[in-house]
Amino acid sequence: MKHLLVYNHFAALRGAPGGTRHVELVERLTGWRTTIVAANRNYFTRGVLRSSSADYRTVWTAPYTGNGVMRILNWITYAVGAFVVGLRGARPDVVYGSSPHLLAGLTGWAVARIRGAAFVLEVRDLWPRVLVDMGQVREGSMSHRLLRAVETFLYRHADSVVVMADGVRRVLETEECVPPERIVSIPNGADPADFDPPMVREKLRRELGLSGFVVAYTGAHGPANGLDLVLDAAEKIADEFPEVRFLLVGDGAVKPMLVEAVRERRLDNVIFRDAIAKDRMPALLGAVDVGLHVLVDVPLFRYGVSPNKLFDYMAAGLPVITNTPGEVSALVEAAGAGVCCAPDGIADAVREVVAAGPERRADWGAAGRDYMSRNRSRTALGGRLQDLLDGLGRP
Repeated sequence: MKHLLVYNHFAALRGAPGGTRHVELVERLTGWRTTIVAANRNYFTRGVLRSSSADYRTVWTAPYTGNGVMRILNWITYAVGAFVVGLRGARPDVVYGSSPHLLAGLTGWAVARIRGAAFVLEVRDLWPRVLVDMGQVREGSMSHRLLRAVETFLYRHADSVVVMADGVRRVLETEECVPPERIVSIPNGADPADFDPPMVREKLRRELGLSGFVVAYTGAHGPANGLDLVLDAAEKIADEFPEVRFLLVGDGAVKPMLVEAVRERRLDNVIFRDAIAKDRMPALLGAVDVGLHVLVDVPLFRYGVSPNKLFDYMAAGLPVITNTPGEVSALVEAAGAGVCCAPDGIADAVREVVAAGPERRADWGAAGRDYMSRNRSRTALGGRLQDLLDGLGRP
């Protein structure tokens, strides 16, 4: 069997909160054994996880809060630990380095070249472009120039580049001059069968303590997620629709500020819950009425994202709301899976979903689930990864 070495700082096992993309994809490979190297600190909970199994390794990373110097040290310590694992372990045939932060890719390239393996770069976020769009890095600054140099180097030296959104492919082809034949699209996805609820809806709602019409957001509570827009929507419709509840499940840097804002604004219709493991998600989504996908309005998000949480909602058969113009809204419209709105139009979207009635909402949910079965199942996407690896991993 050939050996695949995956560097993903934020990879999570099924039993922990966080992204399980690579764990789920590699489970579907044949002829490959895989080692995923992740940080020992969960992205959502900051809890420490230690694992030294052959297929999932964790490396020590520096603790951090917020987006300051300690977070950069967290990236660096991951890169150092991951590099050591790559040199000491079994020789890989393919090394797969996944962004967003570029040190995972740089580490992957270095290990691949030292050990004579092919190198695949996966672009989950266009760094540093997203940092500029979010106002976290000034374009033309020294840090921006350094990140751009690393980004360009990786594009030029990767044997293949995996993208998750068509807009990213266009950027790589037209602006970064990456040959089209080296770009492979493997977007995020979800298998509907994985989201079958474990029990009937009313029992789930009782166990989870949910009542009313529940609009659920599940995911990171960070600067990019735009959850302040959800609070604005909650305030706008509080009197008009007292039965509507906004359920925000997850964690992140801005969650304490959101909780304080809800308290100060006396928003009784906003509920916070801690992040949950992926294997508990079917129960949660089986108990709510609508899945909410929300991001801040920056140019990159109009063409460069493949949102896991949106696909989870659709796989679970929920009608969805998205406030993200561009490719995400186009996908929802093509699938007939729910309502698309302007970035600040969440309140109007909720009004539309409530007014649509249960039959129309069921139609949206069924259409979304069908779309995921046909186009975005992990099984289908695993087949794309299989083809890529088999092509690179031949002697």
